[in-house]
Amino acid sequence: MKRITFWMSMILVLLLISCKGNKNGVKMVDGEAAIDLPEIKEKGELVVLTINSSTSYFEYRGSPMGFQYELALQFAHSLGLKMRLKVVNDPMEMVGCLLKGEGDLIAYNLPITNEWKDSLIYCGEQNVTHQVIIQRRGKDALKDVTQLVGKDVYVQPGKYLDRLNNLNEELGGGILIHEVATDSTSIEDLITQVAMGDIAYTVASDEIAKINRTYYPNLDINMKISFDQRSSWAVRKTSPLLAEAADKWHRENINSPEFKASAKRYFELVKRTPHVAILSLKDGKISHYDDLFRKYSKEIGWDWRLLASVAYTESNFDPTVVSWAGAKGLMQLMPATARAMGVPPGMEQDPEESIKAAVKCIAYLQRIFAKVPDPEERIKFVLAAYNAGAGHVIDAMALAEKYGRNRYIWNHHVDHYILLKSNEEYYRDPVCKSGYFRGTETYNFVREVTDRANVYKEKIKY
Repeated sequence: MKRITFWMSMILVLLLISCKGNKNGVKMVDGEAAIDLPEIKEKGELVVLTINSSTSYFEYRGSPMGFQYELALQFAHSLGLKMRLKVVNDPMEMVGCLLKGEGDLIAYNLPITNEWKDSLIYCGEQNVTHQVIIQRRGKDALKDVTQLVGKDVYVQPGKYLDRLNNLNEELGGGILIHEVATDSTSIEDLITQVAMGDIAYTVASDEIAKINRTYYPNLDINMKISFDQRSSWAVRKTSPLLAEAADKWHRENINSPEFKASAKRYFELVKRTPHVAILSLKDGKISHYDDLFRKYSKEIGWDWRLLASVAYTESNFDPTVVSWAGAKGLMQLMPATARAMGVPPGMEQDPEESIKAAVKCIAYLQRIFAKVPDPEERIKFVLAAYNAGAGHVIDAMALAEKYGRNRYIWNHHVDHYILLKSNEEYYRDPVCKSGYFRGTETYNFVREVTDRANVYKEKIKY
């Protein structure tokens, strides 16, 4: 009897050692958090881990966006749970946070590797990705990798350069590889250069290529140059019920309207509003809404022609337009912004309501950037924030100051860093609080609005 009591005591001690809680009170088993779906449902919250990127999560005009973000939100709601997002820097940190119990689910295309199979359960939809050559469409587009011999390919260091070097060896040499090692050039910059005809070829994952093709429909992304890489969501080994729920949800919802709408939003919908002339400037009119622009621009001290230029750039003066991100109406306000600015439900596409709300939003942004001393310069900051969201502009100002430029001057100072916010070297900088952002659109928006406003001022009487 004493011997049985002794061994029972030893087993209890071992269990206490292996199942002790961490500093956050999370029960641990063999060094990993032991939390599964019943405990998650009890606390009423699913903590989701992800990374800032164009394919997973980012902020746009103050609203959370991203394909993986939207799917994770749909999954959490299907379980009757709130979702709390925790954004980390890279996959290694993400896995570490998961195992420590700082998150419940990785909502990111995490590569399926032998290294992580012992600690994780891969779940949800399994994605298959590969690297592709990005080139312009047309009869001269390359169809086979052997045609890369003698061609100039511009590529970032890392996995894309490694694969291209390996391919070059497989072909016996001849690809003219240009390593673009500068921190100020992101993969999206290289893709833009291809679309604009500045360079002929670059390399990216097919997922990034698909997103960028929605901005530049002239891209050809069909030529595969790597083996397939499998990836999916993941949970801890101690969360089999959560993995089972994720598998079931993906299986049952992959053809749902919500799932399809999210996929279409990021990988299919053209992101640019087509622009054509509406009225002739010769007749002294910019749009059918000139009187409204004159009326409400006074509230913010703007020239009405500048406000009209914003509307043209945002919607082409079409109040029925709905953007890929869900922005509506003449002034393209996001739903949350429209509500905050007092637009009545269902009136988002009413021209006057849209202009009134936009003017309120601009007044709010003017207060945020009141420290920009020059009024004309301040307009550029407000325009940038209207297009991107104030957080990304504030990040760019902080970067400008850190790297020796003037945080209160837009051209060649802050606008330089809004462009760099798609580069992880910069959006992961400690001075940045809003993470990844595709700054090219905002950079162009400020220039287009101000340039067009100047044309309007030359052609149209006040």
